[in-house]
Amino acid sequence: QVQLVESGGGSVQAGGSLRLSCATTASTYYMGWFRQAPGKEREGVASISTGNSDTYYSDSVKGRFTITQDNAKNTIYLQMNSLKPEDTAMYYCAAKQTMRVSGWSRLDGAEYPYWGQGIQVTVSS
Repeated sequence: QVQLVESGGGSVQAGGSLRLSCATTASTYYMGWFRQAPGKEREGVASISTGNSDTYYSDSVKGRFTITQDNAKNTIYLQMNSLKPEDTAMYYCAAKQTMRVSGWSRLDGAEYPYWGQGIQVTVSS
């Protein structure tokens, strides 16, 4: 069983930055950040393969968000820069412990069995 604890959310003005953290209780192969705004579907934002640090981003955040990891702390981070009001959402950390080399999308939330409770990010204009 993997437990995930997110931290670092909050409110910021457009153009500002926030860093989210997600600490895990066990080793994983893949971890990702997802978000869901009210009335919208969940969106995969960024993912990292913990073994080789390969990263994946949605087009909506590419160039603005960066996902990184600290293996010694079993923690991943999401650095969010140049935030926009449309980035406002509940952000969730997710993890997958089974290795799967190909044939799946790292940004598909259905592929991740373990989820954190979520943390709110609000960007005002």
